[in-house]
Amino acid sequence: MVVIRLARGGAKKRPFFNIVATDSRNPRDGRFIERVGFYNPVAAGAEPKFRIAADRLNYWTGVGARMSPTVARLVKSNPSTEAVAPAQEQVAAA
Repeated sequence: MVVIRLARGGAKKRPFFNIVATDSRNPRDGRFIERVGFYNPVAAGAEPKFRIAADRLNYWTGVGARMSPTVARLVKSNPSTEAVAPAQEQVAAA
């Protein structure tokens, strides 16, 4: 099954996460199909903290991919991708 989840990068004590579509059997930081966005929890100043390609997220959820709970929370809390969250709930209910 394809999942949309976080893959950790960055240095020690400076986490940076790529949001990726990957096979659920792959390791967390292993091979992935597509990079969909990023999350930078320690962003400072004018640096963006979260960015996601809403069209690619809609595509992957449309073909059956599931978001991890953390990615779903990030998408729901971000106002620019608010319209994406209900689509995921429909996929999860099916």
